Amino acid sequence: MTHSAAPTSARAARSAGGAAKLTIDLTALRSNWCYLNGKVGDSCTCAVVLKANGYGTGATEVGKTLYHTGARVFFVALPEEGIDLRKELPHAEIYVLNGLFRGREKFYYDFNLKPVLNSLEEATEWSAFAQGLNEELPAALHFDTGMHRLGMSIGDALKTGESPHFLKGIKIDLIMSHLACADTPDHELNAKQLDRFQRVCELFPGARKSLSNSAGIFLGADYHFDMVRPGIALYGGNPVPDDSNPMLPVAHVLAEIISLREVPHGDPVGYGASRVTPRKSRIATINAGYADGLHRLVGSSDDQPIGARVYIGGHFAPIFGRVSMDMIAVDVTDIPEEHLSRGAPVEIMGAHVNVDELANFAQTIPYELLCSLGARYTRHYKR
Repeated sequence: MTHSAAPTSARAARSAGGAAKLTIDLTALRSNWCYLNGKVGDSCTCAVVLKANGYGTGATEVGKTLYHTGARVFFVALPEEGIDLRKELPHAEIYVLNGLFRGREKFYYDFNLKPVLNSLEEATEWSAFAQGLNEELPAALHFDTGMHRLGMSIGDALKTGESPHFLKGIKIDLIMSHLACADTPDHELNAKQLDRFQRVCELFPGARKSLSNSAGIFLGADYHFDMVRPGIALYGGNPVPDDSNPMLPVAHVLAEIISLREVPHGDPVGYGASRVTPRKSRIATINAGYADGLHRLVGSSDDQPIGARVYIGGHFAPIFGRVSMDMIAVDVTDIPEEHLSRGAPVEIMGAHVNVDELANFAQTIPYELLCSLGARYTRHYKR
């Protein structure tokens, strides 16, 4: 007897299980935005940076949640991201940080996206497009005060003041720059960038001003101006690395035990036989690996025996050996038996293993870790 395959869908496939689960805590997200909004006060707008799919958490859900919480200004990296967000937030202000992409002016216009103009060339193109429509179109001007990545030079700022034709047809509603070392409060570049930005702002007295990212908010009121642009802090990353994290964790990764085995003393575990058991050990295999954003550096070896850890049944357990594409091995020898079974939940990241700790073991930053959370995760939103 032949059976035809049942109809399938992406949702049905995910419901079948097998993938680790990514839960986005929208209540924590709201709390983080409200905390930052309160820190800068009523005279300063707390915007939202939503690039890279909301740092891996889901730009659409994050955007809608924070709009209903009170946020009205959003920053994306690409016009495509702005178009997707506009469909959900018809009345929000949306800026495109990576600037005006040549030949795509009409997309910005049709979806009411504000380009962050990063060069005189971009300003000239946006000006020509506006004049062709016989309209005044909004934009932000980004000035490079020391990061040397994007933005017009200080000399360009003077040119725009001396030669207004560069900006004809453009309604400048925001002047901005970006801090390079805000997460190192004592770095001398912070004060230099602040001074340079203040001098640029004098040339544009009628526009709003914005300098601070997440860490910049914690440098003090001098850095706040009219608008701040938090990103990683909204999603639970620590904006003050040398102090305790004031933000709540937003992304929670929960996997499960898929195998348990006894390994004799002195036997290797995993690829490359890089880690040998120092005693008779119990090893659990967990269903998440580097394809799911767990960087290989979070593993351990006999040469580097201290790796990242997971949380099982109220106990921490170290990752043992190399990280595989789909799995990690964990030493659960010291965890009580009642917490160990196939299907038992394992916290990879969340309330007990925070994103900063995991990023530290991966020798990276929480931004990269969140953005690399794989597409295989079943995503859930906790409201």
